[in-house]
Amino acid sequence: MQRNIPDGPRPTDIYFFATCLVDLFCPEAGMDAIQILEREGIRVHFPENQTCCGQPAYTSGYADEARLVAAKQLDLFPEDWPVVVPSGSCAGMMFHHYPKLFAEDPVRKAQADALSGRVFELTEFLLKVLKVQFKDAGQPTKVTLHTSCSARREMGTHLHARELLGQLSGVEVLMQSHESECCGFGGTFSVRQPEISAAMAGDKADALKKTGAEVFLSADGGCLMNINGTLEKRRDSFRGQHLASFIWERTGKNNGGQA
Repeated sequence: MQRNIPDGPRPTDIYFFATCLVDLFCPEAGMDAIQILEREGIRVHFPENQTCCGQPAYTSGYADEARLVAAKQLDLFPEDWPVVVPSGSCAGMMFHHYPKLFAEDPVRKAQADALSGRVFELTEFLLKVLKVQFKDAGQPTKVTLHTSCSARREMGTHLHARELLGQLSGVEVLMQSHESECCGFGGTFSVRQPEISAAMAGDKADALKKTGAEVFLSADGGCLMNINGTLEKRRDSFRGQHLASFIWERTGKNNGGQA
């Protein structure tokens, strides 16, 4: 599936697919992402009937159940506008796997193909479509980055995040030793294999903290929930923040973020 980067003027309207984890566990990240987009002059449309992208069922081998969930999302985006997602893993599901889910259904397959080509993870949309140039309004700080496995491999989100953070003059991005390794969340994997998942989350938390960063950043709610939960159990004050919230705070909120 080819990426459909809008050519010419910036789009004026987009759909925002919040993801179920952002909706339930870090809604402030969704609101901050929307505010960044609106500050760029974008009209953000939020289909109220959106739910889950279907990834948990799909990656657990329940294709029929995933198809039922995904089919509900296909009808939510009738206009030919970009669909922006504040999660690389959910964006990857919609971009890569929706067409596969509906390969045997010609009508739904056509819908999935049309939707897939206009799905963007938030940082990719900001960089490649809006071509933002942010001005840093914060104090000097050191951060480290964690990107979910599927977001990294399917959407290249770690590269977009690094490039976007590179625009912030007061932010130093420190590399962690376990950068390409899973945090242990893996959707239902953390439920089915809790001991293995906990060990993986512990290794990841250690690697992030050892960088000396003040905070770790991620654009995936599941990873944030898993790693922050591990740190909380340890009574460790080191924490992670969603990348959208960090950018919103660093670029001056309503003071304007363009250089």
